[in-house]
Amino acid sequence: MPKQQRAPKWYPTEGPATGLTKTIEKKPQGVAKLRKSITPGTVLILLAGRFKGKRVVFLKQLESGLLLVTGPFKINGVPLRRVNQAYVIATSTKVDIAGIDTTGISDKPDEKTKRHFFSRVVAEQKEEGEGEFVSTEAKKSGLTEERKAMQVKVDESVIAAVEKTPMMKDYLKSRFSLEKGQFPHLMKF
Repeated sequence: MPKQQRAPKWYPTEGPATGLTKTIEKKPQGVAKLRKSITPGTVLILLAGRFKGKRVVFLKQLESGLLLVTGPFKINGVPLRRVNQAYVIATSTKVDIAGIDTTGISDKPDEKTKRHFFSRVVAEQKEEGEGEFVSTEAKKSGLTEERKAMQVKVDESVIAAVEKTPMMKDYLKSRFSLEKGQFPHLMKF
């Protein structure tokens, strides 16, 4: 007598999906619209990330829609950074940054190198063998020389603008924080 076949323990709830494999072309998303309260020279408060609570100066909106901000680095340690405008609070304080040149700063990749201003340099890995015994200087990972030079250039002009306003340097150095019973949605910045 032949063996009987057992019934499977699991049955699919529906048959195989048919006609659902169409490729849907996504429309390219445009650049985020800049808030009315954010204009070049506005002092912003960062809400997230490594520098949360720091006050920074807004320089311009980049091609990707992100905001270009700086501390300046010598005042409060915040370098040139890209920040999403959802993670900032705009204050009513302004710094006159009319003469600042930010033309070399972009987050659009270069055609030749496929890198942009904010790309990091990746350290070269040593090959096994003689590299262990011979001390050769390899490229360190971190910031590019172009980025360091631009930081110094931008900071000089921002610091000059900040020093024209009394108490602005101390204002940018101070951190933003909330105490018990303070509600940011009820505050006027």
